[in-house]
Amino acid sequence: MTTFELEPWLAAKRAGIDQLLDARLPQTSDDPGRLVGAMRYSLLAPGKRLRPILALAAIEAVGVTADEPMRIAAAAVELVHCYSLIHDDLPAMDDDDFRRGRPTSHKAYGEATAILAGDALLTLAFEWLAQAAARASEPGRYIRAVAALARGAGWSGMVRGQARDMVPTPPDSLETIERLHAEKTGALFRAALEVGAAVAGATPEQTECLSRFGTSYGIAFQHADDYDDNEYATFAAVAIERIHSLLSDAEQALQGFGDAAAPLRALARRLEAGARPRG
Repeated sequence: MTTFELEPWLAAKRAGIDQLLDARLPQTSDDPGRLVGAMRYSLLAPGKRLRPILALAAIEAVGVTADEPMRIAAAAVELVHCYSLIHDDLPAMDDDDFRRGRPTSHKAYGEATAILAGDALLTLAFEWLAQAAARASEPGRYIRAVAALARGAGWSGMVRGQARDMVPTPPDSLETIERLHAEKTGALFRAALEVGAAVAGATPEQTECLSRFGTSYGIAFQHADDYDDNEYATFAAVAIERIHSLLSDAEQALQGFGDAAAPLRALARRLEAGARPRG
């Protein structure tokens, strides 16, 4: 295995995604209700861009260099993620006043505009996928990407997880916590890998392995986030153990990819390195 430097790779991918998002959602003088302003406010806020980065890493794992349509498809995953954050922050959901160090969308633009901005970002994601398909040399691959993103974001994935999270009775076991994590967080991580696999022309076996990586990584990611926020404190010790187990499974899923999957391996190892019990 060759040496891989994660941070420069991440910085380059993040900068490219930021540039693409800014260019493809320009500000306009005709902006009733400040809708586009609200979309850009949340979409261009500083962030890790982890989900589109995972899609790009999946493309690389298959041995393909991402072209412009593929990069647009990866960016579409970020649109869905951003919409979910806007709606998750609303008073009817988690009722959060701040996101990424500044007022949430509904605090900055009002609830009605925030709802519309989220709706617009979700639908724009599928418009971008259609536009990417029209420019691609093999547009049929993008049908699979559409299905993967819809499945991960919709009633059987992320939205189902949000509905589960709203149930008054909190999870009472690690199993129920992980069911929530698999839906609310893991489903979109999985979808990001599947979108990348689809547009890169991955085989069914490669797609299955990348999907497995996404699910395991996504659940581990949410366990780590909960641990940092002291959520589900009763299960903290076992959650740390599960993070290492899940990330081991994620790495095993990449065994057939060789050096091409180095970015995915490095992301898993970085998450694992940060999962340490409190002293």
